[in-house]
Amino acid sequence: MPSIHDFTTWEPVLRLLLASNAERYAAPSVRVAGRIGRHSWSLALRRQPPPSGRAAQIEDMQDEFDAVKRVQSALADTDINDISFTAKISLTGKTALHLLGPSPAVEPGIGNPHPGALILVEGSLPEPWRRLPDPVPGAVPAPSADLVLLEQTLRERLPDAIGATKAEIAAAEARLGVTLPDELKVLYRVTRARWEWEDWGDDYEAAERVFAAVGCELFPLDKLYVTDAPSRYCRWEFAAKEAVVTPPDAAVQGLVGSPGWIAFGDNGGGDRLAVDLTPGPHGHVGQIIMLSHEESTGAELLADSLTDLVLERPSGHRGGGHDDRQPAVAWVNIRSLESVEAAAHPGLEVLSIGVWDDEPVSLSPVIGLPRLRTLTAYPGTLADPLEIAKLTGLEFLELGPQEWRVLLDAGAVPRSLSAAAIEVRGNEDPLPIVAIANELLALWDRPQIIQTVIEGDLGPVT
Repeated sequence: MPSIHDFTTWEPVLRLLLASNAERYAAPSVRVAGRIGRHSWSLALRRQPPPSGRAAQIEDMQDEFDAVKRVQSALADTDINDISFTAKISLTGKTALHLLGPSPAVEPGIGNPHPGALILVEGSLPEPWRRLPDPVPGAVPAPSADLVLLEQTLRERLPDAIGATKAEIAAAEARLGVTLPDELKVLYRVTRARWEWEDWGDDYEAAERVFAAVGCELFPLDKLYVTDAPSRYCRWEFAAKEAVVTPPDAAVQGLVGSPGWIAFGDNGGGDRLAVDLTPGPHGHVGQIIMLSHEESTGAELLADSLTDLVLERPSGHRGGGHDDRQPAVAWVNIRSLESVEAAAHPGLEVLSIGVWDDEPVSLSPVIGLPRLRTLTAYPGTLADPLEIAKLTGLEFLELGPQEWRVLLDAGAVPRSLSAAAIEVRGNEDPLPIVAIANELLALWDRPQIIQTVIEGDLGPVT
């Protein structure tokens, strides 16, 4: 199998892209680009629709699958998981293929060949992912927590279950570095939920009985884990736009994760159930929460106690009323706020300026705000990009190529940044974008995006 740096590895992909750009053959050359990873790819191909009345089949795209598989096989022989590329193809077939990447300091782009977030400070995390729970000194278990009733109910529902020993529970606590709450210990003393091993074997009905008895797909003891912030992965450019907010009447803190959230089950749809040992201002220690797989922050209160969850008793919490505080995240665009002035207040953390039909805006209303840490601005929306130099607390900045060019040429890129991103409109040539990305990485002495040029010949374009 040819290597990733052999032109023959890429030739089938390039021919497919060239065929999809036939209307551009009148130009002196054709530029194509894409991204291929070990398990996914993004190529601007025009696929033929299937025959009327039939859904698309793999064989309808067999040429594409075969071409991509050739590159993926070459990737598998390297330490590269994902690679972007662009190629300039002349009408004679002479081709200059540029392979872009990888760099350990750059996240892959999404659906395009352009680089994703640039990690300027190694190991850095956005502020919401660094946030720890606030102490709630008066928090206590819910009155509904009843160890005797919980154990009695579970044993009645699961008379043949095999329970965990004290040693097994102690081992789980040592592994997690936290003392399990009493209700959780009661649950595992009744059933250790090791259904995929020796307890139940292939008896899936036994597993379903546990689901019905407890109210979730119960994890075995050695699969319990702490749902702290690192366990809830999110790409930098998305995570930086989040904010951790806990209303004063909340039962659950609006965190990304907590050292006191112990995941013990799943609802069958990918959402985790956890015991909460760090509740919100109006919550209870040991309450049961659910972390949605579709959300990056916060959790939903399911029950005031594990006893309530098992007995299917609803929570008595009636929070979630009106929060008088101004939002920490503001969007200025044609659909949301109409000005930067309307977004500015001392608690503002994230400002995103989107598509804008009016004159470019000034950032002067947000200069000096104490908590502003993220700024994103769609290309062409800023009246003076150099105003960014006055935002001394930024940790993430996303701008268009021209705005970054202004900051770089003036030596005004904020040194407070931990990460950055380049907002690209449409099908822009990846090479100038990569050049800007490498300039930014160089300012922090971070690994560059590797560029490899491979020359080849596809034959005359017809």
